[in-house]
Amino acid sequence: MKELLHSQSGSAGNSVYAQLKQQIVSMELPPGTALSEKEMSVAFQVSRTPVRESFVRLAQEGLLLVLPQRGTRVSLIDPDLVEEARFMREQLERAVIRLACQSLPAEHLAAMDNNVEQQRESLQKHDEESMFALDEEYHRILFDGCRKLGTWSVIQQMNAHLNRTRIMWLKTDPHWDHLYEQHRQMAEAIRMQDENRADQIMQAHLTLSIASLSVLQEKFPHFFSAVK
Repeated sequence: MKELLHSQSGSAGNSVYAQLKQQIVSMELPPGTALSEKEMSVAFQVSRTPVRESFVRLAQEGLLLVLPQRGTRVSLIDPDLVEEARFMREQLERAVIRLACQSLPAEHLAAMDNNVEQQRESLQKHDEESMFALDEEYHRILFDGCRKLGTWSVIQQMNAHLNRTRIMWLKTDPHWDHLYEQHRQMAEAIRMQDENRADQIMQAHLTLSIASLSVLQEKFPHFFSAVK
């Protein structure tokens, strides 16, 4: 019975954690938002234990700030962590796309093509949540095709602050055409096995996130922590 209860608690905790993280990254819960274990347990219809466990996990990832006797808040976006995550992604993704140009299974290239077509539809509908999810999936397909999903998982652990700025940018910038076009051109370069062109496009693609950071800091200063 104890093992069953622990399993149920773990399952509930994973669900609460995943939903809370999605709400934080999507900016549904903006930086600075106060969170209460009691209110979250009611909202998710679970006991306080899985909520408390989720708070601890999210705090370890830097998405929540737990202050004894003062409550829990969604953390402000740390510009240094945004840059560090972007730096890591640039180094690893440029290496992976070169590998993809050497050998990428046909089914993964087909999946990338299908993903790009869905991006075109999201572009027309101006659906930022769909566009963000498709952008993430596109890059995951690339890592999967190169048998580097473990590396992708490491990237995801560092990505939280960067992803919040990416979502903010999608919500505030109406022009996404270049995102779609860069993804399309990357797939084309892989198909042509043109490593240098693929690398150049990937580098330009990943530079976009940091280029928009100063604009977002100026427009939403209350969402960012002070530069150290």
